Amino acid sequence: MNSQQIKAIARRTIELETASVAGLQEFLNDDFVSAVQAVYASKGRLVVSGIGKSAIVAQKIVATLNSTGTPSLYMHAADAIHGDLGMVQEADVVMVISKSGESPEIKVLVPLIRNFGNILIGMVGREDSFLARQSNMVLNTTVSQEACPNNLAPTSSTTAQMVMGDALAVCLMELRGFNGQDFAKFHPGGNLGKKLYLRVRDLYVNNQKPSVLPDANLKEVIISISGSRLGVTAVLGPANEVLGVVTDGDLRRMLEKDPDLKTIRAENIMTPNPKSIGGDAMAIDALDLLRKHDITQLVVADTNKQYLGIIHLHDLIKEGLI
Repeated sequence: MNSQQIKAIARRTIELETASVAGLQEFLNDDFVSAVQAVYASKGRLVVSGIGKSAIVAQKIVATLNSTGTPSLYMHAADAIHGDLGMVQEADVVMVISKSGESPEIKVLVPLIRNFGNILIGMVGREDSFLARQSNMVLNTTVSQEACPNNLAPTSSTTAQMVMGDALAVCLMELRGFNGQDFAKFHPGGNLGKKLYLRVRDLYVNNQKPSVLPDANLKEVIISISGSRLGVTAVLGPANEVLGVVTDGDLRRMLEKDPDLKTIRAENIMTPNPKSIGGDAMAIDALDLLRKHDITQLVVADTNKQYLGIIHLHDLIKEGLI
């Protein structure tokens, strides 16, 4: 099999699965709306169950729901009928996922859930199946063809299930008014968490706070820049307000003009009104400013331009934001 044939197979797979996902739009009926409303109104959790590949999809859906404000629980269908059914509480809504809706484990599990009196949502690929007939609401994930060449291995069908689960989760997010701050509470770890909660004040306080007065001579400016290893020093007024900054680049540009070095003062070479950011700003916003203006450091100042410190690109790299 040559490279073109391999690419052709991959394209066909993507096309089939894309068609399956697009077809889901036709299945967004009143049952889907009722399912969203039932989960939103529930005082309990959404318990999601399945068997085989559908069980793996169920785990992913539960993970998405939990991280976006809808308390959820995963329950393997086979384990459920061997004791795990005890995790289902009276106020819970149960969603069972199955392509055929006819698996032996599903046929045992579903009547038990119905006997408990819980609302049952069936996410199923056959509207005439046992699961569909027994469910209070049906989320239809029918696909015309699996991407598998034998039309057997769950591919298009599991993709459709995943997307339907995402549609459910996003609708619930919107209903709950779930925002970025809420998201940050549930994602404190890793680089994603840092982007959501890390603030400028968490970083600049670890740096030195280089500064000079406007009449500082060239030697004082160079010592201030070199001592902090930030490539910059702030030029401050009498009330600790930021008048400007002098960077390594400013020094180089000044030397190119061949000036009288003995007469140079900080105010002669500083960049006035430098780019700045507040201490309460998100660190990711600082990164956006650095990228936008193609610079490597920002002055940190309060609303009255009072000097707080310096945040450097290296601080953001060290935290994994880049």
